[in-house]
Amino acid sequence: MDESMNKKSNSRRTFLKHATVLGTGVAVGGILPGFSAKSYGRIIGANEKINVAMMGVNSRGFALASNFSSQSNCEVIYIADVDERAAAKCKAEVVKNQSAAPTLKTDFRKALEDKQVDALVVAAPDHWHAPAAILASKAGKHVYLEKPCSHNPHEGELLVAVSKKYGNVIQMGNQRRSWPKVAQAIKELHEGIIGKPYMAKTWYTNNRDTIGIGKKTKVPAWLDFELWQGPAPRRDFQDNLLHYNWHWFWHWGTGEALNNGTHMVDLARWGLQVDFPTRVTSTGGRYRYQDDWETPDTQLITWDYGDKGMMSWEGRSCNGRTNEGESVGVIFYGETGALQILGGNAYQIFDLKNKLIKEVKNDVAIDPRNKTSPSQSLDAIHIQNFFDGIKKGAPLAADISSGYISTVLVQIGNIAQRTSGLLEIDSSNGHILHDEEAQQYWKRTYEKGWEPTLS
Repeated sequence: MDESMNKKSNSRRTFLKHATVLGTGVAVGGILPGFSAKSYGRIIGANEKINVAMMGVNSRGFALASNFSSQSNCEVIYIADVDERAAAKCKAEVVKNQSAAPTLKTDFRKALEDKQVDALVVAAPDHWHAPAAILASKAGKHVYLEKPCSHNPHEGELLVAVSKKYGNVIQMGNQRRSWPKVAQAIKELHEGIIGKPYMAKTWYTNNRDTIGIGKKTKVPAWLDFELWQGPAPRRDFQDNLLHYNWHWFWHWGTGEALNNGTHMVDLARWGLQVDFPTRVTSTGGRYRYQDDWETPDTQLITWDYGDKGMMSWEGRSCNGRTNEGESVGVIFYGETGALQILGGNAYQIFDLKNKLIKEVKNDVAIDPRNKTSPSQSLDAIHIQNFFDGIKKGAPLAADISSGYISTVLVQIGNIAQRTSGLLEIDSSNGHILHDEEAQQYWKRTYEKGWEPTLS
């Protein structure tokens, strides 16, 4: 790169990191003045665009790439995926939204070498989340990180430490933190609309089919399976693993609890204003089918916060009967009533006699069971908050320190599930007490040479 290009790159990065203008326009209880549901999808930003590299674009990443490229203050300049078919499909989608075509890379690390890249969006499988975010942080990039932020608690702790060391912006993709009416519901809860809340119940339901018994086969020509495995110790390719079923294997995924539970547990923790519990319990199993699926398809996790209250999460992957009329949601029980956040950008408040006293309805269509893009227009607010964090130093709706706490809550629930079923927890840091077997799950083993590190 010649000297003039270097100066351009340096001045651009200085602008993105140090521009001082008004803080974020997304406030608790509302959105920018004059905005309506139709305005959510493409919020006008600053003239200077943020250059983004996408990592993992087969499913959720495809939707994110479409959303990021639709923002007027963003340019997707790289698409990185180990599946060349997914990369090509995503490129065709992105060029519908922006004038310049992104460059395709199999290895996302090649994109990190480009000084023009400001941020990495990570939507690869769970075992890649923290390692990729850490590599991006070390390369001087900001990170938009899909939930869960890590595959195991140690990675989450490391990610928080890395963010503090390198000073970059890391936003976790628990986007409901940015949905205006959800934020309004939490604000009302904190202001005492149902008195002191002392219990939060969360859930997720679906009708997932069997994944069958996989066969070990030759790696397809379109797939770089070595790079797909990355930090995870090597295993043979099997035909029922990609692209979604890895969620149900402990080696790469974290089950339904982290896949969908993280969203609602995060809202429950936000509403009750709690961090780490004193103990956690979990019960459940793989009941519906006899196949390769390892994680529970039915699970109940509870968190005990002593006199502060309790939380629970019910996951039913293979029976879609709704709870409280919703396939996904959270309900808070308090001294004078209950507040339910529905599957979308809506909520209801009830008194102790079960009378509906307030209802705030959706103004945007939401499909909570859509695994690719349940809420694209609302998610644009979360993306813009991420951009404001980069350019203005604005507070993040879902910074990595907060995201880590919500993630580790569900992770220790899974650890309880895999061990004794009940764990005592250090409420100051979330660590497991008095259980050597459970403590072994705090960190995973890595393929040699792939272990993420702080330095």
